[in-house]
Amino acid sequence: MSEQEIRFFMLLFAVFAAFFGACMGSFLNVCIYRIPRDESVVTPRSHCPKCNTLIPWYLNVPVLSWLALRGRCASCRETISFRYTLVELLTAMLFLAVFMKWAAPASMRMLPIPHPLIIPVYWLFLAGLILGTFVDFEHFIIPDSVTIGGMAVGPVLSALVPSLHGKELWWQGLFTSCLGLVTGFGLLYGVAWIGTKIFKKEAMGFGDVKLMGAIGAFLGWQSVLFTIFASSLLGSVCGLTMIAFGQAKMQSRIPFGPYISAAAAIWLFWGHSILNFYLGLMSR
Repeated sequence: MSEQEIRFFMLLFAVFAAFFGACMGSFLNVCIYRIPRDESVVTPRSHCPKCNTLIPWYLNVPVLSWLALRGRCASCRETISFRYTLVELLTAMLFLAVFMKWAAPASMRMLPIPHPLIIPVYWLFLAGLILGTFVDFEHFIIPDSVTIGGMAVGPVLSALVPSLHGKELWWQGLFTSCLGLVTGFGLLYGVAWIGTKIFKKEAMGFGDVKLMGAIGAFLGWQSVLFTIFASSLLGSVCGLTMIAFGQAKMQSRIPFGPYISAAAAIWLFWGHSILNFYLGLMSR
């Protein structure tokens, strides 16, 4: 296969990755709205949350339908939140980024990717982070389907795809995943317990603790250390910025799950580069 043909197929698969991500983002919107309300994510079909009119398939195309309708329901003309399109765009970009990082470079060099399932596993992981983030923003909870589900599925997928942790044998992947799960859950539980003792009130939601366990199960114990540090830094900067602009007060309740998810995504894409840079800096 010529280099030109390889580039064409890479472009084709990249478009598919982005489109599939946008479709997955549309499904995540359903989950974000219904799971906190204990509603089925399967039935009924997608409908307007204001007038309950069912949305036909040709008006349910990710991103494009929102733009064509100018952000309004075709039936009642009530405003449709931009959050729906934001989730679709974010999911599409992250799915495309995973493809471009793990599949495109290997294909251009005619090399096999680490494992054929590594891309869909990372897609699943990022979809869970997006779901947990937007539910936490709106309801200050992280669904058990994301946290407990991640802690249960992470070790299984790590055994099936040990290259998630840079391993070759199934038991090595399983062991590394379980170690990451215990490290993530245990460390953040300890932080939450100490904070509760110091401040005499709940310092951190238990959903954050379970989320860190799920992240460790998918990405390993090193990701836990980075995620705790980076999420604390991100949360502090964003919190102080909101206070400075009058969007929050010192005692305001701010969800921590989104910052944990953002830090985990940073580790997924650039964690090892950041770690190598830091170790090189320390060695000097």
